[in-house]
Amino acid sequence: MLMTTQSKHKFEAEVSQVLDLVINSLYSNNDIFLRELLSNASDAIDKLRFAALTDTKIDSSDPQIGIAIDKDSRKIIISDSGIGMSQEEMINNLGTIAKSGTKEFMNALKASKQEGFDPKLIGQFGVGFYSAFIVAHKVTVISRKAGSDKFTLWTSEAKGEYETETLSATQIDEYKVADLKQGCKIILELKTEEEYNEYLEEWKIRSIVKEYSNFIEYPIKLRTKDSENEDENEDKYIWETINSQKALWAKNKSEISPEEYKEFYKHISRDFNEPCDWIHYSAEGTNEFTALLYLPAKAPFDMFMPEDKKGLNLYINRVFITNEAELLLPQYLRFVKGLVDSSDLPLNVSRELLQANPKVTNIKKNLVKKILSKLSEMMSQEKEKYISFYKEFAKVLKEGVHLDFANKDKILELLMFESTQTESGSLTSLDDYISRAGESKFIYYITGSARKELENSPYLESLKSKGVEVLFLTDAIDEWVVMSGATYKEKEFKSAAKGELETDDKTKEQIKQKETEHKDLLETLTKQLEANIKEIKFSDRLTETLCCLVADEHAMSANLERLYKNANQNIPIQKRILELNPNHPVIAKLEEIFKANSNDTKIQDYAELIYGQALLLEGSQIPDLSRFTKLISSLML
Repeated sequence: MLMTTQSKHKFEAEVSQVLDLVINSLYSNNDIFLRELLSNASDAIDKLRFAALTDTKIDSSDPQIGIAIDKDSRKIIISDSGIGMSQEEMINNLGTIAKSGTKEFMNALKASKQEGFDPKLIGQFGVGFYSAFIVAHKVTVISRKAGSDKFTLWTSEAKGEYETETLSATQIDEYKVADLKQGCKIILELKTEEEYNEYLEEWKIRSIVKEYSNFIEYPIKLRTKDSENEDENEDKYIWETINSQKALWAKNKSEISPEEYKEFYKHISRDFNEPCDWIHYSAEGTNEFTALLYLPAKAPFDMFMPEDKKGLNLYINRVFITNEAELLLPQYLRFVKGLVDSSDLPLNVSRELLQANPKVTNIKKNLVKKILSKLSEMMSQEKEKYISFYKEFAKVLKEGVHLDFANKDKILELLMFESTQTESGSLTSLDDYISRAGESKFIYYITGSARKELENSPYLESLKSKGVEVLFLTDAIDEWVVMSGATYKEKEFKSAAKGELETDDKTKEQIKQKETEHKDLLETLTKQLEANIKEIKFSDRLTETLCCLVADEHAMSANLERLYKNANQNIPIQKRILELNPNHPVIAKLEEIFKANSNDTKIQDYAELIYGQALLLEGSQIPDLSRFTKLISSLML
């Protein structure tokens, strides 16, 4: 018979205050207690496997973790076949807050330089075990150290002290642990408040395991009723494995079929569609991690909802930590689904939040590089597939030009637009545009809400006549893209509706002559409209239309003004330049009227009509629409 050695101990390190912190403040989600205890169980089995390498008496052939629910006594029992603990180890590991046995083990492992085994252990802070007190008013641990015949009990109600003892044979039978060859059995006596009742339900245990511990490599078995067994003389319960253990990302890529990749995507993304593509790789060296990233085929409905902050799933050695790991990917790649699994990332003490750190920055840099490289590869080798993806996610990807200066050119390389030389619905890349642009130092574009609105714009008349290709930028974000991008491969983005266009010397001289010829007329028109415009001048921008309003090179365009106004943003009024087509018949008619009577009110009326026409052409509202229509009617009479 085993002798009983019983003793009481006080927790160290002002345990009452620390336990109160753990129970009431440290964790944001009560479910975490099961994740922590299952992680500890997995660690214990890893330690057993390591010990078995050097001690042939230790049996590590049947690793498993068990969960049993006893509703009548309000108990949850968690067991494992791991390394177990002696009484002294229980005092050292469970009797002192923030004394992590796992951390000590890892230090010892490094010191021994043992080769051939790489245990993935995650308990680094030594507080995970105490999360049990979030749901339990009393916790009992029974352990049998591998290779020992002694059973040791540890029990506490988190009131500043705990008890340990070596169990007698009678007690071994009482706690039903005689068949525990090695490992631990943790008994949680749940608190009586109603909010803890759900933890006595199988569905709740299953859901927690599926969310947090589904990919732990050892089987997690739940003691459940045998629905097929109606014989009262036989055991009505069976042990059912409730975790998949299949961490797809941990397998060699050559062993994974496309169907397995697609099925796993649907599992982690909750998307019924198949992914467009995926990236699976492992980084080695000082910062080791594995990433399995998916490019969706369809944009989710919540892609532009700012309150939705879900990112990549973060795992630490197959144990789920969070899906709000915003530090791992920039916002403009938020459409990417998947996970990152690392053995060494800085988390807060509750292991619920990722902390900023050079390692995290390095991982982020690697992920961004891989994703942009994958998109570039798809664009060059599977263009139709890329275009299909691009049409779904272009608006988000474009954000990166402004947000990620280091990768600005790589992102610009991925952008595609319709243009004056593509059919409606067809897209061209900036590289393709440049290949057709010849010696021009500009990438011309025009912004608006739709191609149909833009393709007949008067701002394109001169450019079209010269055979210059112009991109149609129809997404609301496009104007910020070209403003942030500024240049691409030494070519400057140039708006067809801003600044001056490229003009040869001969045309410049002709325009100068026209301005001299109509000098007094232009001055009079300018005086009539000085409250609304910056200046009036002739240009070769127009070949058929009479007039248009043009913003300065670096000023806000009319399209951007409208976007701000639609978003209820107050913006200062910006006067634009009124450009006239010197060869339009109306100019000759105005000159004739002006010479006949320079003070004729008709000149004022014509000035208003010209300005109103220019406003309409740029898509802006006419300040006094009633007067504008009366002037048109008067002119018709």
